Amino acid sequence: MRASAAVTAGIGATAAVIVAALVQTAGDDPLGAALSMAVPSEYKTLIEDAGNMCPEVSPNLLAALLTQESGFNPDAKSPVGAEGIAQFMPSTWEKHGIDGNSDGKRDVRDPEDAIPSSAKYLCAIADDVKDVPGDKQNNMLAAYNAGSGAVRKYGGVPPYKETQNYVRSISALADQSTDGKSATAKQGAIAANAAYGMIDTPYSWGGGSASGPSAGTCCSPKGRSGKSITGFDCSGLTLYAYAKAGISLPRTAAQQYAVSEPVGPEKARPGDLVFYGGSATNIHHVGIYIGDGWMIDAPRPGTKVRISPMDSMADLFAIARPVSHHSQEI
Repeated sequence: MRASAAVTAGIGATAAVIVAALVQTAGDDPLGAALSMAVPSEYKTLIEDAGNMCPEVSPNLLAALLTQESGFNPDAKSPVGAEGIAQFMPSTWEKHGIDGNSDGKRDVRDPEDAIPSSAKYLCAIADDVKDVPGDKQNNMLAAYNAGSGAVRKYGGVPPYKETQNYVRSISALADQSTDGKSATAKQGAIAANAAYGMIDTPYSWGGGSASGPSAGTCCSPKGRSGKSITGFDCSGLTLYAYAKAGISLPRTAAQQYAVSEPVGPEKARPGDLVFYGGSATNIHHVGIYIGDGWMIDAPRPGTKVRISPMDSMADLFAIARPVSHHSQEI
């Protein structure tokens, strides 16, 4: 989505009109979540069918893994060459990929092949580490991330920070309660309006709460402290904005993605959250979509809350809609 010439020419006035009109024009068309976590409707049946291949794999866990790996993007490709909605490396796909839809070919970018292949691969890994002590599902996820050899070597989840975060994140996603509903268009509009009302508020690392701007913490990866600055960081702003809409979000951008439902760019609407990063657990930035390729965000230390183009960062990961339910933080 690219900004139009009209918006580029007069972003301040145009955005004000867009945001100010949202509450009046927004409808109440909630998009429900059929699983106990948010899943795009086109993949629900595939996930429900594939998520019963073995005792260690459930539909919710499979959905959580796909969220983590690609954000349900069938065209995703990682810098190291992993491909598709399940992020198979070519050698792994060659061994474990199946023709799930019986069309005569195994296509890593076809969810009808990749989703059942992912479940099959998880079950194969679970069998490979079945004799390792500890939680079988956690061991399976750890082996998926770090390899079966590492899990056997350490007698369970290995002491690798990335792997431990991976296991914890997927487990948290899969364990979400079943009563969630995505934010309505009206709630998204309220959130966008609340964020717009904070334009020009200073950026503060760790700053912001459901109540509004606050002093931050120390320190950013580059050593910038927010302790003496009253304002917002990126996720503090989105937390505040959605609190105004009656939805409680966790504190960090990665946690906020974990309690949101990915939506395609063509379905994005004002108030949806825009996430940046290399994976679901490495998300480093979040903004609030306001339409026509623009968002409201708190970019970084030394700046203020502002309206930014969505392509101001190169690593756009996903657009997602917050789900209003209670979820375990990751």
